[in-house]
Amino acid sequence: MTVNSPPPGIEYRWRDPITDAEVVDLVLSHAGDASPGWWPRIREHSLGWVGARDEADLLVGFVNVAWDGGDHAFLIDTKTRGSHQHRGIGRSLVQVATRHAAAAGCEWLFVDFTADLAPFYLDACGFTRTDAGLIHLTTVSTAGGGHR
Repeated sequence: MTVNSPPPGIEYRWRDPITDAEVVDLVLSHAGDASPGWWPRIREHSLGWVGARDEADLLVGFVNVAWDGGDHAFLIDTKTRGSHQHRGIGRSLVQVATRHAAAAGCEWLFVDFTADLAPFYLDACGFTRTDAGLIHLTTVSTAGGGHR
């Protein structure tokens, strides 16, 4: 991964004491769908997370790192405030998360993304494309004959 200078005036904090209201506000700032109560439910499954704050202490970016308790970490929910996008904040969030996952002893950091985000994750952040499998669980029938 190429390490670039982070945008000036932004502070990146590992395990930043982020509130649920701050995460909801951040997601809504770029027309995302946010439900109150999401962050407290997710936080307990995280290795850590990175908050990016501006000089006024406003949360302008966030990324969560979930893990399996061993070698594998999973980058989830990379978000940048709508008014702060395309300034390198997202890339810097991923760089900080990557360093902390490695420091925790993880060997692999996974991310999944939609095709429109490939340039961000593959080019700007240094991930490599891999083969993977996915099941959309809301489309799996739970009635009769399913595997357990």
